[in-house]
Amino acid sequence: MGSSDKIKEWVQATELRQDWKKSGRKVVFTNGCFDILHLGHVDYLERAAKLGDRLVIGLNSDDSVVRLKGEGRPINQIETRSRLLAALGFVDLVVIFDEDTPLELITSLKPDILVKGNDYLAENVVGADIVKENGGEVVTVPLVKGHSTSDIIEKIKTQKGK
Repeated sequence: MGSSDKIKEWVQATELRQDWKKSGRKVVFTNGCFDILHLGHVDYLERAAKLGDRLVIGLNSDDSVVRLKGEGRPINQIETRSRLLAALGFVDLVVIFDEDTPLELITSLKPDILVKGNDYLAENVVGADIVKENGGEVVTVPLVKGHSTSDIIEKIKTQKGK
């Protein structure tokens, strides 16, 4: 299976999720923009993947990223961001969403575990209530300090100005 085969529409993702549930697979879900893939992302996603049997990533569309991060973002377009994530061996599925939050996608997929970085409080994570109502759990994982897309962009700007 090539990396592009891991990128699915909502309906396909929901069907896959149902198949995985029938076969007893524990599905982990996380989401983000993943604009410039870096060590912090890889570490975070790898930790998330270890919490279950299948890792599903909800990926903000380009329009969604612009609304969340402002003009000039994303740096990498959706085709690039989705393929890079799908190429990671521990990622099983990438689903693109256009809303500002992944609430509708979480409601559709009903993951067993919802993961965010520990810069969030578990009770404040979008979709936490949905996951818990369906018997799942919300987990926060540590982030690698000094590794963020914003830090990388700032470093590039600083280097360019020298």
